[in-house]
Parts: sequence; C-alpha cells; structure tokens
Amino acid sequence: MAGALPLRLVFKNLFRHPVRSALTAASLTVAFFLLCTLQSLVVTLDAGVEDAKSDRLVVQSAVSLYVILPESYDAKIRSVEGVEGTCRWTWFGGYYQNPSNFFAQFATSEQTLFSIYPELSIVEGSAERFMSDRSSCLVGEELAAVYRWKVGDTVPLIGTIFPRTDGSTWNFRIAGIYRSSAASVDNRTMFFHHEYLSKSLEDGAANGPDGVGVYVVKVKDGADVQSVMSRIDGLFAKGPQRVQTTTEAEFQAQFVSMVGNIPFFVSSIGMAVFFAILLAVLNTMLMAAREQTHDAGILKALGFGGRTVFLVLMLQSLALSVVGGGLGVLAAVGSSAGIRHALGSMFPLYEVTTETTVAGLIGAVVLGLVAGLVPALRLGRLSCVAALRLEK
Repeated sequence: MAGALPLRLVFKNLFRHPVRSALTAASLTVAFFLLCTLQSLVVTLDAGVEDAKSDRLVVQSAVSLYVILPESYDAKIRSVEGVEGTCRWTWFGGYYQNPSNFFAQFATSEQTLFSIYPELSIVEGSAERFMSDRSSCLVGEELAAVYRWKVGDTVPLIGTIFPRTDGSTWNFRIAGIYRSSAASVDNRTMFFHHEYLSKSLEDGAANGPDGVGVYVVKVKDGADVQSVMSRIDGLFAKGPQRVQTTTEAEFQAQFVSMVGNIPFFVSSIGMAVFFAILLAVLNTMLMAAREQTHDAGILKALGFGGRTVFLVLMLQSLALSVVGGGLGVLAAVGSSAGIRHALGSMFPLYEVTTETTVAGLIGAVVLGLVAGLVPALRLGRLSCVAALRLEK
C-alpha cells in the first residue's frame, strides 16, 4: 500500500487544482500544435530541394525568371554534348471560375514530360490520350479531388498572362490524372501542351509573351553535370538571350529565397513558443511544489526518501507535458489535410511527417523533465522538519 501511495499522489495533486491543470494542458496543446505546424512548413519548403534530381538542370534567362526564352533554344540545347532531352515549362497563370480558385498550370512538352519526370505516373486515363489530343491536360490527383474532376471533364480556365482575344475561356479536356512519387512535382498542378499555347499565340487567338519560361534538361548517365551547365551557358553567352543554368535543387531553392528567409523566421517563432510554454509549465510546477511542501514532509515522516518526493513532482510535470503536448501533436497530424487544403498552391506538399511527430513527442517529454527538475530537486532535498515547518 505504501508503495502505491506516491503514484496515487501524482493524480491527486494534478486534480487538486483542476482548472489550473486544464489550462496548463490546453496551453501545451496549442503550443505543440503551433510547433508541429511551423516545423512542417519548414519541412515542406525543404522537401522540393531535397528531392530534386541530380541529373536534371533548369535553364532560365540570366536576367530574370520572368524573362521568356526563345523557342528556338530547344533544339540548340538538345544538341549540347551530355544532354539527353529537354522539356519546356511555361507558367500559364490562369484561374478556374473565379480568382480564388488558383492553382499551378504549366504548358509543357508532352512528348518528353514522362521521360524527364519518371516520378509521374498516370492513375486514371492514359498518357497516350494526353499525347494525341492537343487541347487535353493532365491534373494531379489532389487537384482533381478538390474540384471533383474526372477523366473526360472539361476544365475552363480564364487566362491572365495569356488571355484569349475574344474574351472566352481556355478549355482543356482531362486526359489523365497523375500521381507524383517525389516532392519535386506536387499533385496539385495541371499540365497541358505547349504546342497548343504556341499555336494559339501564333494564330492570334490569344495574347501574351511568345516563348518558353524555362527549359528542364535531363543529363545523360555518366555525363559531368557542371560541364553540361557550362556548355549550355556558353552557347548563349552572346545572346540573343543569355541564360543561367542551374541544378534542379538550386532552382527550387530560389523559390524559397524569393519569399524571404522563411525557415529562419519560422524556426525563431517556434523556439520562442517553446521557451514561453516552458516558463508557463515551470511556473505551474513551482506553485505545485510550494503547495505540496506539507505532503513532502508527511511522506518523509512515513519513511519515504527524498527520491520518492522528487519522483512524485517529476511525474506530475511529465504527465502535464505529455498529455498536453501529445494532444497538440495529434491535433497537428489530424488537421494536416485541412491545412494543406487551406494553404492551396502556396504549400501544396504540406504534411506533418513522422519525424516531426516524433520530435514533437520527444519535445513534450523534454519540456516536462526540464520544467519539473528544479522544483522537484528543491522539494526532494528538504528535510522532514524543514518541510513541515515551511508549511506553517
């Protein structure tokens, strides 16, 4: 019976002030929900860079990413030694029905898209259907789920960068729904024929810049990537448009830097949240230690040592932190799909990973240990007489 007494005291003391315990646990839940969400944003930003292929290069204008390259560059890049193939990517920038329904759309080279991006696979429809129909498109499975699209549906887009001259919509028939197995390409994008866009501009059916946004280049096996990059840059050194060739990882990193040092700011906010909640839990445990001084004196009078008193208070701190922090981690995991949907095209790869979940749970345990350590040590070191006297 005496051996079970400390454990019973843990739960009794936690519910001695139920409102205070509940508020502390709720604060921990909110804090760890924010920590996991913020960390997931950082992981999302890094995912595209980490999953970038080492044999893929991106050729863009040396002036700016927003400067269009001539279509004649395609054949010239393919003629460079070490280049296996190229794929055109031009940002379309339209929207579906109203401006709030915005997602990424790219005009691309349908013949080389799958060979240069082997991580793409068709889960509904067929690649052949996409190849044969110039006005067709491919959509990611997550994008199709958002708008409840299926193969054969027509997607009308209102062009902003490339408006149609008669004011009508661009109509694309869904030939297939794809799934990407890597973060380098998300599942919320639409691809359509670059030839369809080029022909519309040439015939005067649409307005907009004529050319290609970027060329994605696949390097042959065994070829030196740096040499291929130098050859491509040197080929257009004298114009008409100078180019800058980078690895896919460097190109992905440019987008992260374009929106500022988000990982640094997000990490800083996360650390601030962690220390703020640490101080809150520490304050709670200091108050609990002061209130339980008489209990500690009685325990020691009954023959329990300082180690038992120490463990009683430490278990209270751990219980609060693990329950509150665990609920916050579970809330972050459970809401990941909703947050990804709310973020839309800004963070289409948002996900609370297993690593983030484990780190959050470990963080809750560490916080409980740190917050309870000083109060538990002080209480455990008090002698029986001192503890009873301090209560008076």
